[in-house]
Amino acid sequence: MSYTQYLCILRITFGVFMERMPLEIQTLYAELMEQLMAYEAHRSIGKLPGTFTTKEVKGEVYHYFQYSEPGGIKKQTYLGKDSPELRKALDSFRSERGSLEPDRESIQRLCGLLRAGEALVTDTASARVIRALAEAGVFHLGGILVGTNAFIVLGNLLGVRWDRAALRTLDIDIAGTATMEVVLPQVKADIPETLEKLKMGFLPVPPLDPKDPSTSFKVRGKSLRVDLLTPKRIGSRGGTARIARFNASAVQLPYIDYLIAKPVKAAVVNGGGVLVNVPDPARFAYHKLLTSGERSVTEQTKAEKDILQAAQIFQLLFEERPEDVTQAAEGVREKGRSWISRVNAGVRRMSKRYEDHDWEGVFVQ
Repeated sequence: MSYTQYLCILRITFGVFMERMPLEIQTLYAELMEQLMAYEAHRSIGKLPGTFTTKEVKGEVYHYFQYSEPGGIKKQTYLGKDSPELRKALDSFRSERGSLEPDRESIQRLCGLLRAGEALVTDTASARVIRALAEAGVFHLGGILVGTNAFIVLGNLLGVRWDRAALRTLDIDIAGTATMEVVLPQVKADIPETLEKLKMGFLPVPPLDPKDPSTSFKVRGKSLRVDLLTPKRIGSRGGTARIARFNASAVQLPYIDYLIAKPVKAAVVNGGGVLVNVPDPARFAYHKLLTSGERSVTEQTKAEKDILQAAQIFQLLFEERPEDVTQAAEGVREKGRSWISRVNAGVRRMSKRYEDHDWEGVFVQ
């Protein structure tokens, strides 16, 4: 069977348009991820003499690099939450410490091959902003790329090309909790300052209530925009919440806590690669079902895109990773009956829109 024939079968099976990327493109993406992980670990600790150490907080393990400054003052640099990818990068660094630093040209070469292989590419303006946020430490400090830019990244992570109708965006949505479980003293990623340094014309978007701080930044005369989001606090009516480590405020939204509870590492592909945090794919899909039902009458185009994105992810996961859907559904179930009702209403909307597929497995019992 030729690759073209395989793609046709895939389209018929899925019911909505998507293409499986060739194995060689998936392999290139895996290599890019490995190099970015190693590069980030190396950049975080530089060439300082020191040792790796771990801390356990509330049952979770976190990695640090411990070193001494002149005068014998001990310092620790936070590297990230324990994960197989981070452990692999640190093991590589230990064994090849003197020559580990990946060459930027090698990462650019991999991205060039991915573009040539028609991997999903983030537009240049958005990629420039995301790279600046990454270099400022936003993702290092728990920031998570959400929205359609995350959906693009998830396509490469899962090895598929999505329906282009689901990819239109110029918004960069960054979500984060108001506080971090692990306190990192004197560590900040100043988002307003980072955007200003880009010299792209970002300005704070005036809030509807003058008493509230801005939670968005937009380039005057263009559609490029950065929105900051955070989970709605228990008992809160909404509004905004300060994220001190980002020196910015974020709009409080329902369902965000579920969306960002179990983020994964992934790469933004453009002229180079950028390592970011994105939501778990199955949680992303369930979140889209939730938000589709919250859209106003004037936002039905966005609601349709929510349903399309959810449908594509669910169909792929049922083919290859059904256990991911089961685990994400359990997360919904833990939220209670109102969440289950809203999700199942979203599944019914998706079933009506895409009748050629059996969506029974998406319902949360």
